[in-house]
Amino acid sequence: MAEEPKETAPGFQNPVAGFAVTFKAMFKKRLTEQYPEQKKTTAPRFHGRHQLNRHPDGLEKCVGCELCAWACPADAIYVEGADNTDEERYSPGERYGRVYQINYARCILCGLCIEACPTRALTMTNEFELADSSRANLIYTKEQLLAGLDEGMVDSPHSIFPGTDEQDYYRGLVTEAAPGTVRQVAVSKGELHQSASPSGAAEDEGVEA
Repeated sequence: MAEEPKETAPGFQNPVAGFAVTFKAMFKKRLTEQYPEQKKTTAPRFHGRHQLNRHPDGLEKCVGCELCAWACPADAIYVEGADNTDEERYSPGERYGRVYQINYARCILCGLCIEACPTRALTMTNEFELADSSRANLIYTKEQLLAGLDEGMVDSPHSIFPGTDEQDYYRGLVTEAAPGTVRQVAVSKGELHQSASPSGAAEDEGVEA
């Protein structure tokens, strides 16, 4: 013989039970954070804004392989690679990231991109203040993401450390820029040699005279 079902609580008790969590929270101490005057310290491995890292001599670690863009589940990363030349070298290898953009309107800060990076060129910082009133401002370019220069570095493009190759850089054998290293002219960015002048400048000066 089957057991008879137990009697359920009266119907009027169900709404009261639903407010139990609310009633408990009413008597707890409120936590008010004074942001942005007092910013909370993030965890050491917090997933914040990305950073494109450099080698100790200033050359870029990014080789433009686009693996980070392929790994991104939100399609927030756009990369265009280009070839290095002896006259304009940005990384120790054959290629470098000519264009690098991250759309933080799409990015979910999951960190899959940094796991996919084979050269540890892309890491994540503790910076979390990324809000903005414009969608265009949420698209960070390579210039915004590239790490700054430390002591012993020379801004890219410049030649590799004499007597080394790409593998030596990733073995950690290059610790600073070689003495006498100077920045090369970034022709691909529209820079001109100091001796060169824009086309037609001399003629324009003659007309004004």
